[in-house]
Amino acid sequence: MPPISAADALADTLSAPFESARAMPPSVYTSPAFLTRELEEVFAKDWYCAGRSDALRQAGDYVTGELAGQPFFVIRDRDGSLRAMSNVCLHRMSTLLEGRGNTRSIVCPYHAWTYNLDGALRGAPAMAQNQAFCKDQYRLPQLQCQEWLGWVFVTLNPAPQPVAAQLAPVEAMIAGYDMTNYSESFYEEHVWDTNWKVLAENFMESYHLPVCHAGTIGGLSRLEDMVCPPGTTAFNYHTILKDDSLRIAMAHPSNTRLSGDARRTTFLLAIYPSLLITLTPGYFWYLSLHPLTPGQVHIRFGGGMSDDYAQDAEAQENFLALKTLLDAVNVEDRGCTEKVFRGLRSPMARAGHLSHLERPNYEFAQYLMARVGGGAPG
Repeated sequence: MPPISAADALADTLSAPFESARAMPPSVYTSPAFLTRELEEVFAKDWYCAGRSDALRQAGDYVTGELAGQPFFVIRDRDGSLRAMSNVCLHRMSTLLEGRGNTRSIVCPYHAWTYNLDGALRGAPAMAQNQAFCKDQYRLPQLQCQEWLGWVFVTLNPAPQPVAAQLAPVEAMIAGYDMTNYSESFYEEHVWDTNWKVLAENFMESYHLPVCHAGTIGGLSRLEDMVCPPGTTAFNYHTILKDDSLRIAMAHPSNTRLSGDARRTTFLLAIYPSLLITLTPGYFWYLSLHPLTPGQVHIRFGGGMSDDYAQDAEAQENFLALKTLLDAVNVEDRGCTEKVFRGLRSPMARAGHLSHLERPNYEFAQYLMARVGGGAPG
């Protein structure tokens, strides 16, 4: 009898209701064929977050990335709009831009073919003798790009559902936070040796906080204060109440949009497939994930403050201390998630039952099942 595919194993797991659900089977994390399906059906078709729009304020500001094998960049055009384009030269196919930065034009590092910020070819040295060459016929392919509440999303899908339509319930739920007006103050990129879903699920549940984060935030994490509602087809979330020991997690006195417990409520938003946002009334931080291999994930890690705190010097000092804390939390998370992936690869690995605090993980599995599909290779 042939071995069951990872997709079929996932479908079998999800045949049980949440009240008796198990975690996703190990093969969903370790199978190269399943990852191929994810790249084709998830990352090549859904919206991927490239970061915050306030990091691309000036004409020529850009950020680069790779989405389902396609190098891309997002750049602020001279007319103020954001454009996403293929980051591959139309001559000999070198990649063009690297990392993040600012540029007046897009110059290929191989033969200096030069493009305007809108992707049109401006110039190409030593091409006059090629009778078929016409500069006006060259323009970098465009990707769909949309902004939503200060986030920049791109997709390879030529006809996607608008981000704002998919995430309208999120926007309504967190309206009092005014997430558009949070400014990014740090941004980093990392690669960890774990599966992207292990890290995503680690964010989606706070069940692990008292143990994995015993050296940092674990003692401040009360399981009884965690609320894990059912998710939707586009996102899941849970909430935690915080006390005023971390003042910048509280709503600023000038914030009249929030009242009662909302002034100290933290939302942990998982926007599918891989944007993970911790949103407090005072600060935010996020991860945007993309798989490299079954056992490696590329991470965009950034964060900053609500503009309510923009003139509060003490809060900025507190945020520096918070960033130090976040770095320590990341060290703990990396250790925990890499241990999980090592365990997943073992021949005796078996998925156990989920806690009620892992409801978001179950919702995430449902999303993957809807995208990748039962009976598919993998």
